Amino acid sequence: MVTPGLLAQFTLAGLMIGVLYALMALGITFIYGVMRTINWAMGEFYMIGSFVQYALVSWLLGPDLWWLALPVTGASVFALGMVVQRLLLRPMFVNRIERRDEYATVITIALVLLLRNLAAIVNGPYQHRPASHLPDLALGPLDLPGAEVAAAVAAVVVLGLFFLGLRGTWLGLALRAAAQNRMGAQTAGIDLLRLDMVAFGIGVALAALAGGLLAPVYLVYPTNGAVTTTKGFEIIVIGGLGSIWEALVGGLVLGLAEALGSALIAPAYQNAYGFLLLIALLLVRPTGLFGERARAV
Repeated sequence: MVTPGLLAQFTLAGLMIGVLYALMALGITFIYGVMRTINWAMGEFYMIGSFVQYALVSWLLGPDLWWLALPVTGASVFALGMVVQRLLLRPMFVNRIERRDEYATVITIALVLLLRNLAAIVNGPYQHRPASHLPDLALGPLDLPGAEVAAAVAAVVVLGLFFLGLRGTWLGLALRAAAQNRMGAQTAGIDLLRLDMVAFGIGVALAALAGGLLAPVYLVYPTNGAVTTTKGFEIIVIGGLGSIWEALVGGLVLGLAEALGSALIAPAYQNAYGFLLLIALLLVRPTGLFGERARAV
């Protein structure tokens, strides 16, 4: 029987994991909002972030300085994302490719295969988990894993910094302008080609930070981004593609659905509850909870 205390614990756990899910979805919708391109390789950048975090914690900094590894993880994948955008995605804007959606889809899916197989060659079939010295947290009758609590708190901090940067800096203003009207932003003197590199780098860095934060919670291995990619697009469909706020709400809704489904039905089918919610939502409201907003970031 599910007691009120156990239900509260699952609800809180769902909200914590939902914040981390939102980081992945936020990266997807942010890139789409600025570049009008869907990056199907987001899960592979999540995977790279988890490996970088594991390597830094296990071989260099140690478990007590896990938080110091996070900005290094984000910065390294941000730089990688800028290089990928410059070499692989910029041609669809510079060379005036007519079918940009098809080009971006083919390129990013090819990137999935490349990065996943490179990781498998380098790492082999082995699974890893960075050590964690974080103690469990007792919140009244609730007993919460320390690693999950720290990951959720860090994710909230990352989200806060992202929103502050987007609303309070010139770069954030330029990104929002490009999301609203690319031609208008270019007319105002904004270098869209350079801005696209930055936007893509920020988007994949958010996914990498989610991977780094979840590294001590879940295993680190070459295909761990496949499930998170699926969850990211579930969130996009649930919330509606086009706004970062909807990505955040969608992440929380998915996290709650999985947690409450595990508590009330069976934990073995945790990943299925999100799909059931998605199917039910599509039947009732095909555009998602909020629908799509025109380039609103």
